[in-house]
Amino acid sequence: MSTSARLTGEALRLCMQWLGPWLVGACVDLFLQGILSCQFVNYFTWYRDDKVGLRIFVAVLVGITILESIHAFAIAWIQSIVYFGDLDGAINAIYTAWWMAGTPMMVACIDIYVQSYFCYRLWAVSKRWYVVVPICVLFVFALIAMAVGTYFIHTADSAKINAWFAVHLSSVFAGDFLLTLSTAWFLIKSRKNAMSHTADLITSLIRLTFQTAAPAAICAMFNLVFSQKNPGGSGIISTAFNMALPKLYAISMMYTLNARRTISAQHSSHKGMTTTSNEISGGRSRATRRRGGNDMELGQIQVITQTETTQQIDVRDMFDPTAKNPRSQAVHVDTKKSDDDSSVQYSK
Repeated sequence: MSTSARLTGEALRLCMQWLGPWLVGACVDLFLQGILSCQFVNYFTWYRDDKVGLRIFVAVLVGITILESIHAFAIAWIQSIVYFGDLDGAINAIYTAWWMAGTPMMVACIDIYVQSYFCYRLWAVSKRWYVVVPICVLFVFALIAMAVGTYFIHTADSAKINAWFAVHLSSVFAGDFLLTLSTAWFLIKSRKNAMSHTADLITSLIRLTFQTAAPAAICAMFNLVFSQKNPGGSGIISTAFNMALPKLYAISMMYTLNARRTISAQHSSHKGMTTTSNEISGGRSRATRRRGGNDMELGQIQVITQTETTQQIDVRDMFDPTAKNPRSQAVHVDTKKSDDDSSVQYSK
């Protein structure tokens, strides 16, 4: 004999609003982990010559993101299987079980781990401690706020939980906003005196900065909005966004690191010597003309040399702050013009 039961009315509403977000969050987490896995494989395949410190940093990120996905799957399993038929027990576990009450703190730890990389990258670009330190303090404060919020989860104090979650998410959002703007600002400053091909490279880096910051910032915004919508009375819809947030941070970091290959390929033709004639880039030509009966009268070639100092951003240094010289370096460019109006530019 088989029996079947279907949730209706208030029980169905409680299940959807208190347990549904955890299931959705776990599914999104596992989906994003698949994307991250591809990024990790690409990184360790393409960048075997990266500094050991950076490769270790990425390896640790591999480990903690996998553990976070295992944790998300375990929550979905326990809620759906272990507490099957016990709706009240499944909801109460949100406040009483450490593996659920500690989820926001685990998420915050992964967030600040990735944020530390972007802060270090800002330091590599700006070399100004008074710009980086306030942003780092903001992220640390956000982590402390989440620790306090986690404590109140165990006490089931909804008002204080929502207040400290608001402090945490607001600090994270503000820190991400300042971090993105600061990085873009110093890149824009370095572009002012750069050569045309270097300026194009920096423009690509500025565009990449905003592209990688946008997904996590939008998710954090929705997390904040839903966490404050009718606190304590509409379930925990924000949990779905909160569980996805660390994976979006990790994807942003790995996309930033892996983009070096594409950006380098796009701008490789501009490195070294370039010509404005129809010759292959990188070649050097010297125009010759017959003057009278002389086959090669080099003395007749008009050479105009000018030297200018520009800023060059090394893509590898930009995204690998562990490199020895992450700062921009001066490059002297000589432009030689011959009497057939062709010109050659080459860097010293």
